[in-house]
Order: sequence, then C-alpha cells, then structure tokens
Amino acid sequence: MIGRNGIGIGIGIGHNLDGLSMKILLTGGTGYIGSHIAVVFAQMGHSVVLYDNLSNSSASVAGQINAITDEKCVFVRGDIRDTAFLQSTLRSQQIEAVVHLAGLKAVGESVEKPIDYYANNVQGTISLLEAMEAERIKTLVFSSSATVYGQPQYLPIDENHPTSATNPYGRSKLHIEEMLSDVAASDGGWHIACLRYFNPAGAHETARLGERPAGKPNNLMPFIAQVATGERTVLSIFGDDYETPDGTGLRDYIHVMDLAEGHAMALQFLISNAGWHAFNLGTGQAYSVMEMIKSFEKASCQKVAFNVAPRRPGDVAACFANPDKAMLVLGWTASRTLDDMCSSTWHFYQSFDNAAGKAKG
Repeated sequence: MIGRNGIGIGIGIGHNLDGLSMKILLTGGTGYIGSHIAVVFAQMGHSVVLYDNLSNSSASVAGQINAITDEKCVFVRGDIRDTAFLQSTLRSQQIEAVVHLAGLKAVGESVEKPIDYYANNVQGTISLLEAMEAERIKTLVFSSSATVYGQPQYLPIDENHPTSATNPYGRSKLHIEEMLSDVAASDGGWHIACLRYFNPAGAHETARLGERPAGKPNNLMPFIAQVATGERTVLSIFGDDYETPDGTGLRDYIHVMDLAEGHAMALQFLISNAGWHAFNLGTGQAYSVMEMIKSFEKASCQKVAFNVAPRRPGDVAACFANPDKAMLVLGWTASRTLDDMCSSTWHFYQSFDNAAGKAKG
C-alpha cells in the first residue's frame, strides 16, 4: 500500500442535514452505489425516491434497503431520458434535491458502444436538467469519475489536475461536468457538486447490499470474489512489470459506504453553497492488484487463482487521489480499510449465494 499521508479521521453520519428532512430523488437508485447512498440518506431521516430503469439492477434492492433502514423508500421505474415522466415524478414526489447516478459505466463497453454511452449519460443528464429546471429544483449531486483526469500528469491527483478523458465513458462524464458548470454559471440559483469517484469496493455490513454483476465483472473486486467462490476459474492480472513495488498496477480503492457518506456531506455543503463544485472521493492510498488478492484471500480463507496477461492499452502504473479538498471543505474523509472492503464483499457473496441456493431448492 502507498499512502499519501497519515490522515484517518472518521465522519459520523447519524444526523439530518442541518436538522432538515428532505425529499431526495436518486437516479440509478437501485444500483450498487445508489443503494448504499439510499441507506445513508434514509437512516438520516430523509425521504428517498429510487428512480431506475433496472437495466443493471433489480427492483428487489428497494426491499433490501427498506429492511436495513426500517424506512419505506419509494421505487419508481423509469428512464432518465423520459423527460416528461421524470418531471411528473419530481412533481408528484415533491422532490427537493437530486443525486444523479444513472448511466452506463464500463470503459471497455464504451469504446465498443459510444453512441449508447453518450445517449444514456449525456442525453440522459440533459433530460434530467430540463425536468429539474421546469420544477425549479436546483440542487444536484452528480456521480462523476476520476476518469475525467485521463492519464495522470502527477500524483496524487487533486481537483486542479488537468481534465482530459481518454475513452467515451470518461468523456461522457467530463461533458456532463462541463455542462453542469455552464448551467451553474448561467443561473446563480443552482447548487451543484460533481463527485469524482476513484474505485468503489465493498458491501454493506448487513450483507444485504453489494456489487454482484449479472455478467462478467468490469471491476476488480467482484472478479476476485467470483474466483474465490469458484464461479470463475482464474483472475487475469494485466501486467506485472510496472514500476511499482510488486510490478502490478496501483489504484485508490474506497469503501462504498465511505463513498455514500461523502454524498451526504456534499448535499449538506450544497444547502448553503451555490455554484459548481468538484470533489475527489478517494482515500489517498494506492493498493496493488496483488495486495487486493492477498487481502481477499485473508478475508475469505480461499485461494484466488490468477495468471499474468499482457498490459491493456491505456492502463497506467498508478492512480490515486489527493482527497484533502473533501476533508477541508466537506468535513469528510474515508475511514474504512482494504480489509473492510474485502471482508464485507466476501460476506455479501456468501449471503447472496446462500440465498440463491435456498431459492433454487
């Protein structure tokens, strides 16, 4: 592990934003990250509306959220490109703020299907903005990505790092950020935060929520988990000859619950701060692929078989965040460890597989 600094301050999320209860719409709310954000908001006393087209999730997730929180989150099935239906949902649910997570997110797929990515991500955001403006809702937290930085020019990456996306997925995120900046500049009533995620991992401590892709995983953690469970035979490590301590790539992994709590702090910030703002959500620490494997083997008591494959085009040796701005401005920092990410993921997979086995039986 490479660490940026020794800071490790935990932020407690157990209270309302300035004592206020809000009606919050989560687009992509039944997805991996959205579902964890929903838990945090519901436990803070907010009313949560999950808006999702279920292209990469299940309506049953709403039930898991409700079971964790003892709150009744509203689920609405809809596509963000359906402006009229989205607007009617905002009005009927009396929404006051939006957290926008809906969109396609696989880098490789974006290269193969760029039109789909621009249609879902960019066109979908335009539709959302039109609906929000029509309903005079001007508080928005946007799920962005560290891919907007492109190839790292220096490390750790802070928010002043030049933006230069290198694939359609990253460019769709960057286009949206630039649109949101223009929107905020055009009307001082907008309150917008773009949260640049590094690498979300882990699961909820109850094992009711986690990342369980239907097809081949695009992220490292669920792939490792599926090898550990025997669902997949081997993990391919793309390159072991980088200039890193063990030769494998270094990335900044952040627990999904730390990420979710970052959204709560961002929304609290927006209540009293207009304009457009960007924040890195990362730990400031970089773990190698081999460190990820070893940590997961420790958590699961299973061997993770792997082989070494050639480097992938566009991959870099290291990428990790400087999260100081989020700490100083939002009062947030990640507090959970890599071991926490691995153990929570393993418990989720064990719970998921057991439930699936019972259902089949």
